[in-house]
Amino acid sequence: MDRQTDNILSNNKFNMKILKYIFSRDHKIIAKQFLITAMFMGFIGLFISVLFRLQLAYPNRPFYIFKLFFNKFANDGYLDPSFYLSLVTIHGTIMIFFVLTGGLSGTFSNLLIPLQIGARDMASPFLNMLSYWLFLLSSLTMLYSFFVITGPASAGWTIYPPLSALPKAINGSGTGQTVWLISMSIFIISSLIGNINYITTIMNMRTQGLTMYRLPIIIWALLLTAILGLLSFPVLMAAVILLILDRGFGTSFYLSDIFLAGEYLHYDGGSPILFQHLFWFLGHPEVYIVILPALGISSEILSINCRKPLFGYHTMIYSLIAIAGLSFFVWAHHMFISGINPLIGSVFTITTLIIAVPSAIKVFNYIATIWRGNIKFTTPMLFTIGLISFFITGGLTGIYLGNAILDINLNDTYFVVAHFHIVMGSAAIFGMFAGIYHWYPKLFQKMMNEKLGHIHFWITYISIYLIFFPMHFMGINGMPRRYYDFNAFGMFNIFINMNKFITIISIISGFAQLIFLYNFTYSMFKGKDSSKNPWKANTLEWTTPIEHIHGNWENDLPVVYRWPYEYSNPKYQDDYMPQNISDKH
Repeated sequence: MDRQTDNILSNNKFNMKILKYIFSRDHKIIAKQFLITAMFMGFIGLFISVLFRLQLAYPNRPFYIFKLFFNKFANDGYLDPSFYLSLVTIHGTIMIFFVLTGGLSGTFSNLLIPLQIGARDMASPFLNMLSYWLFLLSSLTMLYSFFVITGPASAGWTIYPPLSALPKAINGSGTGQTVWLISMSIFIISSLIGNINYITTIMNMRTQGLTMYRLPIIIWALLLTAILGLLSFPVLMAAVILLILDRGFGTSFYLSDIFLAGEYLHYDGGSPILFQHLFWFLGHPEVYIVILPALGISSEILSINCRKPLFGYHTMIYSLIAIAGLSFFVWAHHMFISGINPLIGSVFTITTLIIAVPSAIKVFNYIATIWRGNIKFTTPMLFTIGLISFFITGGLTGIYLGNAILDINLNDTYFVVAHFHIVMGSAAIFGMFAGIYHWYPKLFQKMMNEKLGHIHFWITYISIYLIFFPMHFMGINGMPRRYYDFNAFGMFNIFINMNKFITIISIISGFAQLIFLYNFTYSMFKGKDSSKNPWKANTLEWTTPIEHIHGNWENDLPVVYRWPYEYSNPKYQDDYMPQNISDKH
């Protein structure tokens, strides 16, 4: 009887763990699920980038690693040229959508929105859970494309037709491209469900006293990010549906006057430029869907670690709104060499330069917040400073690419690769790292190791500049991106050693991420226990119990009395004053 009782209790505990950690509706657990899935995808994306960097550095040398992982696409260790394009395609797709979009928004929207607005959970916990499971399904579907006979999609992460619209064009245009489209369709549905939930929660579930102008900047950033996704991702879904129709049902939305291997294909009336318009109408808001959460994270961490109020709170809100609004009016600066009317090019040059103004305002506010602050150089603070550095550097090179005349020469060169990876990729990734280190105590009730965090920061920060800064000069000299072997072009021989140098630094940077992974995993089990408010911050998430409970607060919800950046105010005894503490106390 006792043994039977033990078995029942054991089964009940097992079932409870499944409900808690797998089919959980608790926003904090879902945040962990998004984060760990995004980290897994991120390491795959990083590994893929090292593979094609090896090909670029040593194009005539076989590698056992190619044969080990992709034997059917690497004859005797030599990487197949079409599969090289597949690696570039999947790397870009994973990093932009599954790491920077899903990882940033999915993790920090789920973790912070209910906690910082004083809510028990999301407006719809079930839809929140469904959003994650669709995200996971989309991720696994994308990885499945490596196992189809013809290999993954190879039309680039932008999947421009006609290459992506003709299944027989190259191997990567076949089943792998279909899998890519299915995966992205699922991802878009996941994103839309999540965005609706985030917006509804912020607008309707704020606790007593928490007006819109008492919200932390990160919540404003996540709200605007959700609005951007809700308005722009359906356009990509429409583009994907039309592409599926062209691929399998004989339509010609994107095809016209096509010859394939000398054979004339009977398509009339379509235009691949239509796809570019639809894609980039999502594509440029997507840049800010990625960067706005990172900027919001940096705002919180700066104020806390400078121990002073965030400079220009209202100005930062208005600049975020301006960036979000203007992001819908700049998409065609990605299309300056597509044959669009020069007048239209001039219009988009102007709007592109205008959007630099609110971005510059944010940088000014960051610098003003740092100025004469009592700075604590914690690991989150270091990554935040790194983010600001990348945002400035990448933003300056964006002015060149935003000019239609200059862009004609620089487009499709390594200058674009350098700009894109610094201003969007590296800045957003540093925002993600800063957020992980900062809110790790709230996720796992432990502190990450500061020494390992500093080592991780410095190796990664220096590596990024060593990798991407030289690419600007390679691009100015006309070195095109996405080429398989530059040895075939004598004019680029001067960059052979530079390609080798960049590859070596990329590998070093990859090992630095293993330091982060070790720190993340080890701290989860053996790290120093966190106090309730380890950073002495003001926002509401640090008022909840250290141990996770579904519902966040044990008793009544907190009441808010002030904005979240009351630091170093001489009228208070401490150098911080939480939002939920009344002056009467």
